[in-house]
Amino acid sequence: MTEFRAWVLLITVPALCVALFLWMAPPRHNPFAPVDLTEQPGLGTWHKLTRVKKNHELCFKALDDAGVLYTPLPDSARGEKCGLYNGLTLDRSLTPYSATLRMTCAETAALYVWERHVARPAAIKYFSTPIARIETYGSYSCRNIAGSGRLSEHAASNAIDISGFRLEDGRLIDVKTFWGKGGKEDQFLHLVHDRACGLFSVTLGPDYNAAHADHFHMDMGSGRACR
Repeated sequence: MTEFRAWVLLITVPALCVALFLWMAPPRHNPFAPVDLTEQPGLGTWHKLTRVKKNHELCFKALDDAGVLYTPLPDSARGEKCGLYNGLTLDRSLTPYSATLRMTCAETAALYVWERHVARPAAIKYFSTPIARIETYGSYSCRNIAGSGRLSEHAASNAIDISGFRLEDGRLIDVKTFWGKGGKEDQFLHLVHDRACGLFSVTLGPDYNAAHADHFHMDMGSGRACR
């Protein structure tokens, strides 16, 4: 009987602690709270972005609530090598991008959170000036992962490559020039890379391989990596 009570306590106490946390925690720390892309990231943000990846209606609603402007795209025919599914063309976010972006809703949601809560505040922190434009090599591209025979997440419109940041004072903080060179530019680039890891499924940069020497790859695929 004593052993049974011990097992009950082992099961009940952690469950009560989790329930108490979910009840008292701010929404940004609660993975089951309504998805709000404008709230500061917290312990629950990764799980919420995973939820919108699996629930497309919830994802598009989250973009609408955040004020992101986009044009929905029709799904590609099933069975094609590459294609767009639950995709959109990004019309307007908080910051202009240097190329037209066609992405999945989930990729767009993660990108918006990163842009709003990571990249833009980091530019003010390190350079005291806003970002005028985010430089990108694009999103959708029907191609394989460099050096392999496997399709890239770009082939499913589920990834973006970021090469740098044009500031409002004219400076260009680009990955190729400043990564690993020290100074506030390098610190800025490491911060926006590292914090992307908590939002996207996969974040790759120059330390991963030579193919990423001049950009960050950020995707919402099924993998999990931060390099």
